[in-house]
Amino acid sequence: MSFSCGLECVLLIGCTRWACKRCTYVGSDDSATWTLATPEEFEPVPRICRLILAVYEPDLRNPQFPPSGGYGLNPDWVVKRVTYEQTHGHAPPYLIYCDRERREIVLAIRGLNLSKESDYKLLLDNQLGMQMFDGGYVHHGLLNSAIWILNHESDTLSRLWVENGCDYDMIFTGHSLGSGVASLLTVIVVNHRDRAFAGIARNKIRCYAVAPARCMSLNLAVKYADVIYSIVLQDDFLPRTATPLEDIFKSIFCLPCLLFFVCLRDTFIPEGRKLEDPRRLYAPGRMYHIVERKFCRCGRFPPEVRTAIPVEGRFEHIVLSCNATSDHAIVWIEREAEKALQRMKESIPQTVTTAPKIQKLERLQTIEKEHRDALERAVSLNVPHAVTAPEVEEVLSQNNEAESSVSQNEDALKTESKSTGEGAQWNEVVEKLFKKNESGELHPRPKREAHTPQ
Repeated sequence: MSFSCGLECVLLIGCTRWACKRCTYVGSDDSATWTLATPEEFEPVPRICRLILAVYEPDLRNPQFPPSGGYGLNPDWVVKRVTYEQTHGHAPPYLIYCDRERREIVLAIRGLNLSKESDYKLLLDNQLGMQMFDGGYVHHGLLNSAIWILNHESDTLSRLWVENGCDYDMIFTGHSLGSGVASLLTVIVVNHRDRAFAGIARNKIRCYAVAPARCMSLNLAVKYADVIYSIVLQDDFLPRTATPLEDIFKSIFCLPCLLFFVCLRDTFIPEGRKLEDPRRLYAPGRMYHIVERKFCRCGRFPPEVRTAIPVEGRFEHIVLSCNATSDHAIVWIEREAEKALQRMKESIPQTVTTAPKIQKLERLQTIEKEHRDALERAVSLNVPHAVTAPEVEEVLSQNNEAESSVSQNEDALKTESKSTGEGAQWNEVVEKLFKKNESGELHPRPKREAHTPQ
C-alpha cells in the first residue's frame, strides 16, 4: 500500500513538473541566447513581406487591403503575375517584380490557400524520408513545385538579369507553403549557378522564408544558411511542428489538439535522437526571431529581432499559446517586422565613431564566421550528412563543373529549346546530377558519373 502511494506521488510530481515546464515555456525562450540583428541585415524583411502580400491583390493600382503605409511598389515594375488558373495546381500563385531602385529581381510566392485543393495536394505529396536531395531529405511535393516554377520562369528571370547588366540581386521569397517552395528553389539555383542566369554569383542569391515550413533536413538547413533567411514571429506553430506538413493540414480544423499531443510526444524524445534522424525536417537557413511578448506580461512589447544559425534547439518545442496560429499570419509578421526595424533604427546612437561601411564589413565577417561555426557544430554533433565549410565549397565546385560538362553535351536540346521558345528544363538538370533509386528517391551521382554524357 505504501509503495503504491509512493509511486502515485512520484507520478503526480512528475506530471506537475512537466505541466509547469510546458505551460511556462514561451516563444522567446527559443532565442534567449541569440544575438540581436542589425538594421542593415533586417531592412529587407518588411519590404519583402509587403511583396508577398501584393500577390494576394488582383490589382495593385487599386488595392483592396493595403498594409499601413501602402505596398511601396511601382505597379509598372511588376513583370509577371501568375494565378492558380495558370499554374494548374503545380505551384501557388506568384509574381515577379523588378525593383530598379534597389536593383533587385524578386520572385514572391503566396502562402497556403485553405480553399484550394491543389495546395493540399502539394502538401500531401510527401512521406517521411520519401525524397532525398543534395545529400539530405526534402519535402517531395514542394521540390516538384520549385522545379515547375524554374521550368516556366527561368527564361524570364535570366532575361531580366541580363538586361539589367547582370548586376541585380536575385531574391526568392514566400510565406508558409510558399516559403518551402522558395527555399528549395534557392537550393537548386545555388547548386547550378552556371545554368542559372549566366553564372550568377552565390552572394547575389538570397531567399527570405517568412513563417517557414519545415522542408529540409538539418544538414541542408545549416549548409544553406548563408543564402536562406527564415523569419519567425514569436510563437508561430509551423516552424516548431516537426509533424509532417501533410499531417498538420489534414488536422487543420482541430489544430490546437494536434499541437498539444505533438508537444506531449516530443517531450519524451531525447535531443540526441532528434539530431540523429536524417529524415527529420527543419525550418531552413539562418533564423530571425521577432520577439514581442514576455512571460506573465500582458500585451505586446516593442519588438526586437534575434538571429542565429542554431543546430540543436532549432525551434524544437511547441509553444502552448493562444497566439500560435495568429503569429503565422503574414499581415501580423509584416506589421511587427516594420515596428522592429523602426525601433532598431531609432536605437542607433546619433554619434557614430565607426564608418558605416566598416560596420557593415565587420557584420558580414561575423555572419560568415557564424555560418562556419554552425557547420562545424553540426559535424561535431554527428548530424547525418553534415559537411564542413571547405566541403561545401568543394561540392558546389563539383556541381558547377558537372553542370558545365552536361551543358556542353546538350547542343541539340538547346537548339530545340530556342526554336520552340522553351526555357531550360530544370527537371532535366536534377535528373542529370541526381539519380533515382527503385523507390524514386533522388541521390547525388558520383562525380565521374555526373560528367558522363547521358
